[in-house]
Amino acid sequence: MLSAILSQEEELHWLALKLVPGLGTRISKRLLDRFRSPEAIFRASRTELEGAGLSPAVAQSIASGCAFEDAATQQEKLKETGGLVVTIGDPRYPQPLREIYDPPILLFARGRVELLDTIMLGIVGTRRPTPYGLAVAERLGGDLAQAGLTIASGMARGIDTAAHKGVLAVGGNTVAVLGCGVDIVYPSENRKLAVDLAAKGLIISEFPMGSTAFPQNFPIRNRIISGMSAGVLVVEGAQYSGSAITAKLAMDQGREVFAVPGNITSKLSWGPNLLIKQGAKLIQDWNDVIAELPAESRRHLIERGRERILREGGIETRSAGGVATPGGETASLLNGLGPEFGPVARKTLDVLQVDAAIHLDDLLERVQDTSTSELIAALFELEMLGLVKQLPGKNFIKVW
Repeated sequence: MLSAILSQEEELHWLALKLVPGLGTRISKRLLDRFRSPEAIFRASRTELEGAGLSPAVAQSIASGCAFEDAATQQEKLKETGGLVVTIGDPRYPQPLREIYDPPILLFARGRVELLDTIMLGIVGTRRPTPYGLAVAERLGGDLAQAGLTIASGMARGIDTAAHKGVLAVGGNTVAVLGCGVDIVYPSENRKLAVDLAAKGLIISEFPMGSTAFPQNFPIRNRIISGMSAGVLVVEGAQYSGSAITAKLAMDQGREVFAVPGNITSKLSWGPNLLIKQGAKLIQDWNDVIAELPAESRRHLIERGRERILREGGIETRSAGGVATPGGETASLLNGLGPEFGPVARKTLDVLQVDAAIHLDDLLERVQDTSTSELIAALFELEMLGLVKQLPGKNFIKVW
């Protein structure tokens, strides 16, 4: 069912299918599996549609084509706002989301759609956080984004907003999943954040353009945050909060669940503390999250981090050996973040100092018989282990 970017006519059929009254997500997916395309569904007879398990009323709605007028209106709104549609048959649609029990058949999107093809982590929490919760969400959001993850959240006030802002502050990647149309700002005080997200990140929703943020929409959108993410991190939330629902969805979808411990006298700590008791990974810093990701995900993050340092530093690769791969000097990270480092990482750690930063060029001179690529891979390995910190200007310092 994977297909190239849609023509205007194909997009119209996808939108019409989404807008058929009474046609839910799972039934829509079942129809697509059977008929292969929205065009084929709308060409089918009422008898064929009822044979596929639809009620007479829904079959009649499809056969009548009543949804096409609203679909045309949606197309106009998309053009006006610079939005687009990413269908479940689009190669850009997140593969992890495609595999959940009830994936949305299409996503409305504004911004950098290429972020859908990155490794994501959901950060969620209460709308009424403590100062501690806000600080933690902002810091972890930024740190995890610098490690190469795309942070997904819901743009709600509180923890969601702090996580998005933390990512944007460090120039990282972030995706907001809304419980309303992507052209609606909710809550209204996040208007500037919405502008920044559409320009520097991505805003998505399965709800049509112009849809109001009804309370029942938010548990529905939460399955998207968890579904397209490698895991979900809960910062603060009551025992039966929306973040607890997202964590439960993540567990059901086979995703990792992380939680930041909190004050046992605070009701906002009940949710994450209970998750930890139930087996969620206790998070003290960003490295606790990275350590739990699958080896393939960590390998990808290492490669991206090495490319980022090369790109931002404008360093010309000198010396022999070609490009280092995560299977060599970075093997300790991929094999469980154990204490044994590769030879380049060990030599680099010996050269670095706690009280004085060293520039990348100087490190290349001091770490003997090492190419630029090997050194950068080793630095990123050490940074992910929390032993080295990168400072502005491609300077590095040892952390103990």
